[in-house]
Amino acid sequence: MERKYHRVLLKISGEFLMGDLDYGVDVGTVDRIADEIVAAHNDGYQICIVIGGGNIFRGVSAAAYGMHRSVADNIGMLATIMNAIALQNSIEKLGVQTRVMSAVQMPTICEQYIRRKALRHMEKGRLVICAAGSGNPYFTTDTAAALRALEMECDVLLKATKVAGVYTADPDKNSNAKFMEKLSYKEVLEKDLRVMDQTAIALARENNISIIVFSIKEKGNFEKVLAGKGRCSVIS
Repeated sequence: MERKYHRVLLKISGEFLMGDLDYGVDVGTVDRIADEIVAAHNDGYQICIVIGGGNIFRGVSAAAYGMHRSVADNIGMLATIMNAIALQNSIEKLGVQTRVMSAVQMPTICEQYIRRKALRHMEKGRLVICAAGSGNPYFTTDTAAALRALEMECDVLLKATKVAGVYTADPDKNSNAKFMEKLSYKEVLEKDLRVMDQTAIALARENNISIIVFSIKEKGNFEKVLAGKGRCSVIS
């Protein structure tokens, strides 16, 4: 399969790791995602991953119910570390070395995120899973994904979702929602399409890194999208 990119950042939402569960981590779902990632890695892609924690704890939701936002976000960061370790386990079962690198120091569980060290891991053929967002409250894992994509000098940022890409409305709630194959950063911001938070979109626009939104539910779609052949929405 023809390679369109060399180094990519994959953003995975925590909610997707639930599978058919109401909350938590569905091991079968994590294993399937690991299969997709390892297949792309074995094809020669350097892959950096940022993972969310919404399947375990969502800081924004907790704050809405009265918890202080900074406290809620700190708990959410810890949830992303749990997800990162689960994904690491599934990937390493397939024989690929990984490093979980956390923005919050947790030396007995994972490495501290240091940009130069993360780059070296990737150059040595290891998958890097970035956890704990940016290490700061009030910033989502979407923003952390855009930040890490820039720091790691990635060619593109891919956001894995449950739907084929960007729509004019939620396709699960509105049957008239139209699929948008190509759109600009400005369009996303002005129409408030909620693909990623506005800080992440603004950061991507300022640094001219494209965002590809695609469905990871379809088997093999990650590699298809990497090769420019899968169905997706491109924000540039």
